[in-house]
Formats: sequence, C-alpha cells, structure tokens
Amino acid sequence: MLAWKIGGDQGEGIDSTGDVLATVANRMGYYVYGYKHFSSRIRGGHTNYKVRIATSRVEATTRRTDILVALNQETIDRNVHELEGGLILADESFSPVLPEGADAHLLTLPLTNIARSLGSIMMRNMVAVGASAALIQLPLDAFVDYVTVKFEKKGEAVVNANREAVTTGYQRVIDEYRALLTFKLGDPSRGDRLVITGNDAIALGAIAGGCRLMYGYPITPATEIMEALVRWFPSVGGAVVQMEDELGSITAVIGAGFAGARAMTSSSGPGISLMQEAMGLASVAEIPAVIVDTQRGGPSTGMPTKQEQSDLLALLHGGHGDTLRVVLTPGSVEECFEDAVEAFNLAEQFQTPVIIATDLSLALWKQSVERKSLNGPNVSIRKGSTLSPEDLLALGENVFQRYQFSPDGISPRSLPGEKNGQYLATGVEHGPSGKVSEDPANRERMMNKRLTKLLGVAAIRDGFRYEGPDHPELILVGIGSTVGILREALHHLRGQVGLGWFRTLSPFPVDRVQSVLAPAKHIMVVEQNALGQIRQLMAAHGVSDDRFTSYLKYDGVPFLPEEVVTRAMSLLSPVEVH
Repeated sequence: MLAWKIGGDQGEGIDSTGDVLATVANRMGYYVYGYKHFSSRIRGGHTNYKVRIATSRVEATTRRTDILVALNQETIDRNVHELEGGLILADESFSPVLPEGADAHLLTLPLTNIARSLGSIMMRNMVAVGASAALIQLPLDAFVDYVTVKFEKKGEAVVNANREAVTTGYQRVIDEYRALLTFKLGDPSRGDRLVITGNDAIALGAIAGGCRLMYGYPITPATEIMEALVRWFPSVGGAVVQMEDELGSITAVIGAGFAGARAMTSSSGPGISLMQEAMGLASVAEIPAVIVDTQRGGPSTGMPTKQEQSDLLALLHGGHGDTLRVVLTPGSVEECFEDAVEAFNLAEQFQTPVIIATDLSLALWKQSVERKSLNGPNVSIRKGSTLSPEDLLALGENVFQRYQFSPDGISPRSLPGEKNGQYLATGVEHGPSGKVSEDPANRERMMNKRLTKLLGVAAIRDGFRYEGPDHPELILVGIGSTVGILREALHHLRGQVGLGWFRTLSPFPVDRVQSVLAPAKHIMVVEQNALGQIRQLMAAHGVSDDRFTSYLKYDGVPFLPEEVVTRAMSLLSPVEVH
C-alpha cells in the first residue's frame, strides 16, 4: 500500500493530476482512494490531493504520506510531518528547502521549465504525473495510453505534447534518482472496477430506480449529482431543471410526484433548511419525494468544503409539526447506489418524502468500486398503490376516497386528469376524501394513519448492519463515511472488535440496535459533530447505558483510522490489541 500526495495553489490543476494517477492505477488493477483538501474559493489558497493505492479495498485516507509532489514551498511546510522518511519531489522553480528537523528526502526536478520547453506551463502537472509514475514504479505505457485517449478530441498536437510531458517526467526521475526507487506495490488484482464518488453512485442509482426528473440548485457538495444527471439523463429520456432556489426545487419535485413521476432534488444543510416546510407538505399530502442531503460543516454557511455529520437531528425533526420522514443513511459508495434505488421505491410505495443523508467525504472522494455492485439491470422497482382509469370509472357517483383509512396507512391514489380521480392536494388537514377537516377524531386518525407507514418501512428495511464476532469486546458504531474509516481501523485491532453502522435513522431500528449491541462490553459511537447526535438518538430510544462512549470530531477534517485505533485501544484490555 502506498500514499501519494500532490499540493499547490488552488486552481493549478491539482485535482486533474490526482485523478489521472488514481484512474490509471485503478485500470491497472489496484484499488484507490482519493482525498482532497480544498478551500471555499475558486483560486488561491493551499490545496492538496492524496491518493492511496493498494492491492485490497481502501475506504479512508491515512496519516502517512510516502511521496509528496510539491509545487510550492507551502506544500512542503504544511505536509512534511506526514512523510516519516518518505520522498518529496519538488519543482526547482521555487527553490525548495526542507524545514529543520524534517524526516524526508528532498528530490527536485525543473517541472516548470520542462513544461515551458514543451510549449506551455500548463504541462507541468503532466510532467509531475510521469515523474510520480516513475517514483511509484508503475509502467510508463499505462499513462501514455491514458493521456492519448483522454486528449484525442483536442487534436494530435495536444496529444503529443501531453505524451511527451509524461514521458519526460518519467525519464528524468529514472535518470537522476534511480537509486531511490524503492517503492514497490504488490501485484494488482484482476477485476472490473470503477473509480467513482458517492454522488456519482446516487445519480446512477436514481436512474436505475426510475427517476427521470431532477430539480435542483447548485450547492457544495451536492452539485455533482445534478451535473452527473445532466450528462446521463439524456440517454434515458430524463431531464434536469436548475431552479431559482431550493424552495422552487422541492416544490417542483412535489408537483412531479403528484403527477406520478419519480423525481428528486439534492442539496446540503442550508438548502435543506429552506425545504423543511415543503417536506411537511409532501408528508401530509402523501406525495412521493426524494431528497438528498450531502452534509457539510455548519451552521449557516459554515464550512462548505469541509466534512461534518451535523444535519441528522434536523433531518428527523426539522420543520414544524409531527412530520413523517424516512431517512436513509448509506455507509459506502455501493450503499449510495442501493439507497438511491430504494428511496424511490419507498417514496412511491409509502407516498411520503424519503431523505438520503450522506456527507461530504462520502459524496466527493473517489474510490475503486466493483462495477457489478452498481448493477442497474438487476434492480427491482416497486410501484405504489395507484387506481387504474378503469377502477376510477367503476366508482360511478361515489366520491374517490383518496385518503381512506387502511391498516397499513397506505391509501390508493390517482393521477391528475383521470375521471373520478383526485384533483386536490392540500397541506391543510383533511378527511378521507381530501376535503379540509378540523374534526378532532379525524385529525387523530389521519395523524396515526400517516405515522403507521413507518412500521411498514421498518418491516422491510434492515436499518442497522453489523460485521464482527458474536461476542465482541468492543463495537464501533458509525454512520456515513465513517463506516469505511472504522472498517479500516478493525484491521489493526484483534478479532473481538465489531462494526455496527446505521442504514436507517427513521424509522429508528431500535430492536435491531439493541440486539446487536447487547453482547458488547464496550460501545464507541464515532461521529463527526459536536453534540453527539447519533448518541442522542440512541439514548432517546432507550439504547444507552454505562458501556457507551462517544468519539466526536468537528474540525472539518475526516477521522483517520489511526485515530480510531488509538481511542479504541484505550477501551480494550491489553490482550485484545495487537
């Protein structure tokens, strides 16, 4: 396993450089995971991109860096502490120096001058790619072939320039630093893998789940869902509409759902706050709607480009009144795909809003995923209870009871425009026919009707997953992107440590959680917020005792597996740790 990082000023093509390395390594058969540090601005300020390359699955970043490519002195100063004897490849143009006491080997190449000699300083990053490939001892041909295909639409001159840039960087390292080429990855494994993000997986899952309309407003870190669907929807007859704001987005989704279409929106914390009242409308009017919340640092504008998991209580309880919410919480890229499909099934089957809660790390960081795990043709689509035009005509003079009471809380619906069907949808409390009613008995029955749907969701949804021994010394509990971090931490702890993660927050899987956690001596809830929101929810449902402890982080930086291991070791007896 190896960790490579490139750093420089934001706007200098750092992302594209890391993407090239990650994509080529993945195509060779290695697993990759990419983590980006970037600021909430277009240009300027330090940014870096770290790519882990391994022979087995990786789902988290790590503390150590083996190779650092530095395009300015700030990159060295900020990141040298991660090297621990590793290599720094720096551009000669800024006269790089190692800070005093640094444990690293400094290598220099005239990256800027080489690029300039090839016709454009923009080639510097491709020179760095070639140099990095040589340092990691990956074959040059794989990178030359990639840039050939990548730039072929821009013409032969551009292709040749990029090929020469990669080749020159590679050869200069071989010529000048051959003795330092000691990194050696294991043999790659065969497989058909994609390098994608959670946002990509949600977009693919939405398409597989029958979604054909997306209404949204750009916001970090959710925008990529909209951008992905803009690229992919035309092939299936779908459409993306950029609305004037989040209020327009959610109400358009509700309108589409009322008309019988599978529609969605995506946003982050500030946008979700604006959608809360309309979510209540979808709930009380019993209209399908799918909303994705890619959580980021808050409150207010907060830290738009930083990791956090602090919207959980808002997703469950935000807005006014007792609102029915189904909240799904995928813990991997594969689960993002699964939950996107299932969100549309649940929304239509139970005629209610369904929220998919991810977070910035899960949404944006690329990683290797088996293609077969995102298998749209094998997806099952469940339709909701809808009366046919023939059923409606058979009603004759009888009034269609759109909101008729039923044991499972689900009433058949009609689509607008059908004879004898329902034309009224209101956020005011109503009776079975849809007409406004403030009768106390009706109000109570209608509230119970809507809330009963949660029991149906709970019956078909595994809301809490577990990996590990039957009688663990310690169970690590997480949600979202922390699940991959906890899974990696388990590799450094003995077998009496298990992993539990939430797949659903509403309905809260209280029985399953209690059952899984019952045998554990210690339980550590790991989450990225200041208030311990998952722990609060567990306690509110009676899942709390002196075995529980919280591990919280809310500085905008993801947990590292090493940090989790250190904290876990403080709970375990010495014989349980190696």
